[in-house]
Amino acid sequence: MKKMDDEARAELLTFLVVGQLFAFARTGEWLRTDHLIESSQMWLSSNGAVCGWLERAQLVEACRVVAITALDLPFPEVEAEMVQLFNLNRGWFLDYRKPVVQQIHTLSVSHLSQDASFI
Repeated sequence: MKKMDDEARAELLTFLVVGQLFAFARTGEWLRTDHLIESSQMWLSSNGAVCGWLERAQLVEACRVVAITALDLPFPEVEAEMVQLFNLNRGWFLDYRKPVVQQIHTLSVSHLSQDASFI
């Protein structure tokens, strides 16, 4: 397992934001904190990364902010199209070939670079 670097942080944040937008598009509600913590643990395990509880909590909070910003992006509204944001051949990994995933990643990198708690 490896400690999180800036890119891993951005990728985890992107994963959490996509999860938030997925839930919001399906139900009209944001994910609860326990679901976000579970999602972050799933991502960490799948990617062989480690992250302390404080950093994980900061990323969960950051995903709420970035998700609201990302509402302006052309996020799919149909569940079948939302699922295509993931590369299901490898599991629930984001497909960075999708433009909206790239845009959310850019927002995540920008947010992390502006947030002093992540520097």
